[in-house]
Amino acid sequence: MSASTGKKKILFVDDEPNVLSGLRRTLRDQRKQWEMDFVNSGQEALAKVDEADYDAVITDMRMPGMDGAELLDRIAEKHPHVIRVVLSGQSDQASVMKTVGPAHQYLSKPCDIEILKATLARAFSLRELLGEGCLKTLVSGMRALPSLPVLYSELLNLVQDPNVSVADVGRLIAKDPAMTVKILQLVNSAFFGLGRRVSNPVEAASLLGLEILKPLVLSIGVFRQFEASEIDDRVFSMDALWSHSSRVGALAKLIAKAEEMGSPAVEDSLLAGMLHDIGKLILVVNQPAEYAQLKQATADTAEQMQAEKEVFGTTHGAVGAYLLGLWGIPQSIVEAVALHAQPGLQGERALSVLTVVHAANALVHAMDDDASLEKLIDHEYIDQLKLAERMEVWRDLAGAADL
Repeated sequence: MSASTGKKKILFVDDEPNVLSGLRRTLRDQRKQWEMDFVNSGQEALAKVDEADYDAVITDMRMPGMDGAELLDRIAEKHPHVIRVVLSGQSDQASVMKTVGPAHQYLSKPCDIEILKATLARAFSLRELLGEGCLKTLVSGMRALPSLPVLYSELLNLVQDPNVSVADVGRLIAKDPAMTVKILQLVNSAFFGLGRRVSNPVEAASLLGLEILKPLVLSIGVFRQFEASEIDDRVFSMDALWSHSSRVGALAKLIAKAEEMGSPAVEDSLLAGMLHDIGKLILVVNQPAEYAQLKQATADTAEQMQAEKEVFGTTHGAVGAYLLGLWGIPQSIVEAVALHAQPGLQGERALSVLTVVHAANALVHAMDDDASLEKLIDHEYIDQLKLAERMEVWRDLAGAADL
């Protein structure tokens, strides 16, 4: 942020002068809110970011010399607080995969300026939420934080090869027997409704596709890191959390498909649903006494967020989202994890990954805990999106899938 004006400081990078001129022209009305700079190379952009405190960098992908992926990778390493967005005409999967990690968001050209503005507004809002001092203090003092699963990193590297096959992906997963067992348990459950039994990871990769396997590998890999933790079952059940999380993920995916949200929103909904409560696991492992105190204070799911704020100074959603943000997980997933119980805190009102995860979480809790759906759903948020009538459809989806 500009110290002198208090405005958000944004840097646009594109090697096409006409593109930069067009951005200057269409964003003229934003000058009251943003202080904007425009440069035509990755090298110049990196120099700018090194000398000034930018809030966001929006870059083209294909540029001579340093391309957009390399630029954002360098910025992520040296200035991790900067919001990083790719705005590019390249929409093939290989190009998108190059930005997984360094980019928070990928927008295709031509991009509606209102979408760009909304994307940045959401990113700024989320950064402020996750930038709370108490959250950073809490997380920095934790002794047991999961790391990005190695198999997930290997999978991301593998799919960047344009010649990779589904069989290659299956064979990579098969090298990890424990992961293979977990994936086969999931894909053979009612959640995925494949209608046939899958017996090996190559077959799973073929039937489900890479974009579904990736979130499964990541979420299973995260949960596995806590298996050796000594957790008092009277306070917290890992099995119950895994069951709830996998069901929320499956239902979120079904809702996203029913609403024709398309890819990658369907896959992001699955992953966000499966990891929406990972912050609970982090809290109970690192702060067992405090978590036991919280559980004694309230058994009401709807009141848990307020109780967490009183005990920890933050929520499990924010803790989980903070960790995922450090890993470079896409912003839509981080946002859904952070706000899954408080979607009204999102500045934008549009159907999103957050919407379906919020609904799926509430519906699964209502089925499992005999909790009141009325208390779990943010009705004002749902009404503003004009989705109240869809709730019954989503409830029927859960019933039909035997969740």
